[in-house]
Amino acid sequence: MKKVERSEDALLRRLRYRKLVLACLATTTLGVTGAGQAQTASPSANTGPLEEVVVTGIRRSLETALAEKRASDNLVEVIIAEDIGKLPDQNLAEVLENVTGIQITREAGVGTGVQIRGTNANRTEINGVSTVGSGSGRSGINFEDVSAGIIAAVEVTKAPEAKTVEGSVGGTINLRTIRPLDLKERVASVRVQGENSSLSTDSSFTPRLSGTYGDNWTTDSGDFGVVISASYAEQDVTAFRPRVDRDNFVGSDSGVASAQSFDFLPIQFFVQDYDNYEYETSNLAGSLEWAPNDSVKFYFDAIINDQERRQESSRVQASGVSDLRNTAIPTEFETVNFGSLDGSNGVQNLGSIQAAVRGLIPVEEGDADPNLRFNTDTNSRLTDSEIFSLGAEWNRGALSGRVEVSSSSSDSSTPSFNTTLNFINPNVATNSSNENGTPFIYDITGGSLAFGVAQSEANGPSTAQLLDAANYMLRDVQQSQSRAENSEDAFVADFTYDLDWSAITSVDFGFRRNETSSLRDEITSSVGLRSFDESPTGNLFANVLTVGPDNFNEADGRTLYVRDFLTVDPELVASSPEAVLDALNAAIVANNAITGSDREPISSPTSSTSAFFDISEETNALYAQANFEAGIFRGNFGLRYLETDVTSRANSEVNGVVTPTTSTSSYDFMLPRINLAASVTDDVVLRAGWGKDIRRPNFDDLSSAYTFSTSPNPAVDLGNPGLEPEEVTSFDLSAEWYFAPSSVVSIGYFNKKRTGLFARNDESPFEDPVTGFRDITDPCEAGGIFNPIADINVFGPVGVGVCVPSSQTINGAGETTQEGFELAFQYDLSEFEDQLGWASGFGVIANYTKQEFSGGDSFLDPTSRAATVFESNGVVDANLRAQLLDLSENSYNITVFYEKHGLSARMRYTWREAYRSDDFGSTSSYPWGFPVVQEDRGQLNASISYDVSDNLNIGIEAVNLTEEEVQQSCVNEGALLCFQGLTDRRITVGASYRF
Repeated sequence: MKKVERSEDALLRRLRYRKLVLACLATTTLGVTGAGQAQTASPSANTGPLEEVVVTGIRRSLETALAEKRASDNLVEVIIAEDIGKLPDQNLAEVLENVTGIQITREAGVGTGVQIRGTNANRTEINGVSTVGSGSGRSGINFEDVSAGIIAAVEVTKAPEAKTVEGSVGGTINLRTIRPLDLKERVASVRVQGENSSLSTDSSFTPRLSGTYGDNWTTDSGDFGVVISASYAEQDVTAFRPRVDRDNFVGSDSGVASAQSFDFLPIQFFVQDYDNYEYETSNLAGSLEWAPNDSVKFYFDAIINDQERRQESSRVQASGVSDLRNTAIPTEFETVNFGSLDGSNGVQNLGSIQAAVRGLIPVEEGDADPNLRFNTDTNSRLTDSEIFSLGAEWNRGALSGRVEVSSSSSDSSTPSFNTTLNFINPNVATNSSNENGTPFIYDITGGSLAFGVAQSEANGPSTAQLLDAANYMLRDVQQSQSRAENSEDAFVADFTYDLDWSAITSVDFGFRRNETSSLRDEITSSVGLRSFDESPTGNLFANVLTVGPDNFNEADGRTLYVRDFLTVDPELVASSPEAVLDALNAAIVANNAITGSDREPISSPTSSTSAFFDISEETNALYAQANFEAGIFRGNFGLRYLETDVTSRANSEVNGVVTPTTSTSSYDFMLPRINLAASVTDDVVLRAGWGKDIRRPNFDDLSSAYTFSTSPNPAVDLGNPGLEPEEVTSFDLSAEWYFAPSSVVSIGYFNKKRTGLFARNDESPFEDPVTGFRDITDPCEAGGIFNPIADINVFGPVGVGVCVPSSQTINGAGETTQEGFELAFQYDLSEFEDQLGWASGFGVIANYTKQEFSGGDSFLDPTSRAATVFESNGVVDANLRAQLLDLSENSYNITVFYEKHGLSARMRYTWREAYRSDDFGSTSSYPWGFPVVQEDRGQLNASISYDVSDNLNIGIEAVNLTEEEVQQSCVNEGALLCFQGLTDRRITVGASYRF
C-alpha cells in the first residue's frame, strides 16, 4: 500500500471523497485513530491499487466537520477537535466565533456571550442534554464554566427539526464529548499549559492541565467502553475601563460663570475602573457504554464542573463633578454630532453640540465638591454544575428507540464585599459630611478618556497625602452571600420506525417531560456612612488597606491617570472577608470613642424577603416527524406540541409584614417544522427550512421580587409575572458547493419574524433642569421608583431616600424581523502537493455575515437631562425604537492555517461592526436613556504547534495579539465617546503527550 497526499485525478478523488464522508461520520467524536494516524478510504475494486489518504490534525477536523454538515438533512454547523482536548481556541465562546453567523461578546477580554444570527436567545446542550446556567437566563451553562479541553465537537443547529427541543431563536448549541464505543484504539493523553496576561499585576503564568483516557473491550457479556476527561485551569485576566459622563447641559444664555457663546456638555462624572478576574475551573467528564449485543446499548454520562470566578477590582471615582458645571470652565471643546434616532415620531435628526474635552475641575466654593472616592469591587461567582444522563438505545427490526433520564443543576453563590472610601483632602476645609473637595484635570482628546488629580493646584493633594491612610474615611460597605439554584430534570423517549414507502423512509416520534426550577435568595447587607463623626479614618483600619494598582497606563500609554491611592485590599477581602469585617467594626468602635458617635457595628448579610423567588415549570412535549428521500431530495417535516405550567413563589411585604405569594400560569404551542435538502449535483447541495419556535422569558423577568442599591444611579429591575414567551417563525435558504476535499463555498439567507419580543422599558425620575434635584418622597409621580436606602448624593439635600430609575421587561408590540445573508469559504491546498510542495500545507477559512433587525413598536425614552440637551437643538419627544442588543449588521472571520511536516499554525482575524450593548461598566442604568453603541472592533488570535515526535507536541497560543481596545459611544455610533475597554493580550504555552 502506498501513501499519497491528495494527488489522485478528479474522478478518483470524488469516489474516494464519498467513502471518506462515511468514514468521517463514523468518527465525528474525535477522529479517534489519533493525530498522527492515517484514516483510510477504500476505493471500489475498479479504481486501481489501494491507496491510503493521510488526513491529520486541522485537515482531519475540517474534513470530518464538513462531512457531517453535508450529510445532515437540516442546516447545522460543526467544529471537530483537531486532537484530544484541542479545539481551535481555549474558550468555548471563542471556539464558536469560528462559525458563520456567530458573534460573541467578551468580559475583560474573555468570551462569555454567544449570539447566533444576532441574538442571545439560544440553547446549550451537552451530549443532547439541556443545561442550566448560573443566572436567571435560559441559554444554559456559562461557556466560561466548561473547559474546551473536555469537548470533542461543537454542533450548532440553525434550522430545527420537530424533534429539536424548543426554546431557541438563533440556534441550539450541542457540546459533544468522546463516545467510548466509537474508539478504534485506546486513547490516553495529557496537556500542560501556562497562560499569562499582559495587564495583570501578577506576571507569572497560570496553569492549565487536562487529560483524557478512553478504551473499549469486547467480552462475553458484550462490548464495554469508558472515557474519562478532566481539566483544571487558572486564569488571571485584566481590563481597564475608563468612563466619562457628559450628559448635562450649560446653555449659552444661562448667565453662569462657565457659559460660552454656544451651548455645551459639561463634565458630569469620571471613573477609572480597573477590572481583574481570577478564574479557577475544574471539569470532569465521564462516559460509560455497554452494548450486550448489536441491537442494544446502555450508557451513562456525567459532567461535573466547579468554577470560582473571583473579582479583585478597584475603581476610582470623581463624584460631585456635576455641581461644578456652572463654574468649571473648559479650555477645549469638540463637536459632537448625535446623528438621528428612529423613534415613535419617525426618524429625528438630533443635531450637534459642543462638549468639553479638556480643562480643570476646581474645588467649589465651600470646599464640598468634587469628591475623590475609591472602591474595592469583589463581586465573585462560585458555581457547581452537574449534568447526568442515563439511557438505553435499541434496534428491533424496523423499530428503534432511545429512552433517557437526565438531570442538570447549577448551584451558585455570589459572595462580595465591596467598600467605598472617601479621600479627605487635608488642603481643603472639612464639614459635617465625610467628604470634601479635590481638584481634577482632564484631557479626553484623541479618543482617550483620561483624568487625574490636579496635584499642581494650590489645594491639590501631594502623593504622600494620597498615600496617607489618615486621609481616608469609610463611606460604604456592601456585602452579599446571595445564592441561585437552577435545575432541570427530564425524561425523553424517542422512536424511529423504518418504512417501505416510496418516498417516506422513516417516521420519528417521541415524548419529553421536563421539570425546571429557578430559586434566588438575595442575602445582602448595605451600610452607608455619611457623617464625619460616624466614619472611621483609614489609620484605624490600616491593616486591611493596600496601595491600589498603578499600571493603568500600560494598555495605551496614557500619562494622565490616578496612580497613587489606597483601597481595601481585594485579595484579603476574597480570602478572609470575616477578618476585614472585624477590622472595620473595630475601627468603628475606636472612632466612636474618639468622636462620641453611637454608630452601630456593620452586621453580616441577611436574606431579603422582598427579593426572594422560587419559580418552577413543568413541560410536556410530543413530536412526530416524517423523514423522506426521493431522487435528489431528502429532508423531514413534522409537528412539535408542548404544554407548560408555571408556578411562581415570592414574598409580598407591606408595612413590614411579609406574606408569601403564589401565582400560576400556563401556555401551549404547536410548532410545525420542515427541512429540505437537494443534492443537485455530486458537489452541490441546496437547503431550505421553515419552522416555528418560542423563547421563554428569563426567570428574574418573571419574578415580582426586586432589590435596591445604596447608589441613586442603578435602575431597580422590576419583574413582570405576566410576561409571555416570544414566538418566532424562521425561514432558511442556502446553497453549498463542495468543490474539493475539505473545501466548500456556501451562501445562505435567513429570515426570522418575532412577536412579543422582550423589550426593556426604562423609566427615569424627573430631574429639575436648574438644580438637578429629584423627588425625594414616595411615590415618584414624575417617574421612576422610590429607593428608601439610596444615598441622595447630588440629587437633593444630604440624606437617604430618593426616586431612582426603574426597568422592566415587557412583551414589545408589533412584529420584528431579523434577516441576513451568510457567506462561507473554506479551501485546503493539500491536493496540490506535486505543484506547490511545502506551500501545499496552507489553507484558508473565511466567513461573512450581513444581517439587520427591523420593526417592533417599543420605544426607549431619553433621561430628563438628555431630553434637555435634545430640546436645546429643537428636537422634542425624541426616543429610540427598541433595538436587538449585541447584533452587528456586518461581521467576518478570516483564518489562515498551515499544516505540514509536523508544524501546525493558525491565525484568525475577527471583526464585527458596531452594535448596541448594555455592558458598559460600573452602572446598570442606560446612559442618556439608551443602550451604548460598542464601536467597530477587530481581534487577532494566533497559535502554532510542532510535533516533536509521534507522541509529543509543543505549542504557543495568543489571544488579542494587538491588544485592540473597546470604545463605546453614547446615543449613537460615533457620537459621544463615553466608555473605553482596554483589554489584555493573553499568551499560552504548553505541551501535550499521547501515550
